[in-house]
Amino acid sequence: MNVLVTGASGFVGRHVLEQLLATGHRVIALARRGANFPVEVEVALGDVVSGEGLAAASASVEAVIHLVGIIRETRGQSFEQVHTEGTRNVVSAAREAGVKRYLQMSALGAAKGTGSRYFETKARAEEIVKASGLDWTIFRPSLIFGRGDEFFGLVMKGLVSAPLIPQIGDGRFPFRPIYVGDVASAFEQALSRPATIGRSFDLVGPAEYTFRELLLLVRETLGSRRPILPVPLWAMKLAVPLLQLLPNPPITRDQFAMLLQGNTADPGLMQQHFDLPLEALPEHLPAILGLRR
Repeated sequence: MNVLVTGASGFVGRHVLEQLLATGHRVIALARRGANFPVEVEVALGDVVSGEGLAAASASVEAVIHLVGIIRETRGQSFEQVHTEGTRNVVSAAREAGVKRYLQMSALGAAKGTGSRYFETKARAEEIVKASGLDWTIFRPSLIFGRGDEFFGLVMKGLVSAPLIPQIGDGRFPFRPIYVGDVASAFEQALSRPATIGRSFDLVGPAEYTFRELLLLVRETLGSRRPILPVPLWAMKLAVPLLQLLPNPPITRDQFAMLLQGNTADPGLMQQHFDLPLEALPEHLPAILGLRR
């Protein structure tokens, strides 16, 4: 199948490309100038926010996989621009090109009224997809782990490297992390599974952890004995707005709101429709934390 992938140079995108190539698909990657891809990948220059290049990139494909997303807003990129308007542009280009199959990367927890602009713009993007008339499938992953991920490789490693490891509140917020290779495999499998059309799937891993358990797991993997210091929620609610004054705050308002909600779901529907190894977090943590290649 001829497949257009947006966000192909990102953390998940690189793994999706690998899966698609390994299973014999012809892949076109939408990218800005300067992106590097395997030689088998065709590159189409474009931008989902401006819509530039989307019409040409969509002209010769049978399916679109839309992965573009951001974790933090910048002066040049807002959640609304990237998640909502970007999706609107990609869907419009697919419809005009006569493409029918469409796969969307959303997020577990995406919903209106959450207080998180990240989740709310992801929810509005889902509405655009559902109203598109395309043969859509939406994926809503929990925390995605793998070599090069930001949450475990940067955020959690940074927290555990502090002299006193900060634990937000009682640390009971639940998460069910999923391996990036399993996410990529779900996208590839959906292309040939008609039963997944018109459905949304929560993508979660084989084990559920609280935030405190994740801190302990990372600490153990790093061989650290540094003490964990619970930080009361009231103190965090005062500190987070002040941290936004920093050029690169360690936690944003959106990330704090999402953390308090946790991020877990029942894997039942996912397991009914996809054949995924569901690799375990502890097996990959040493590589993610830079302890082995």
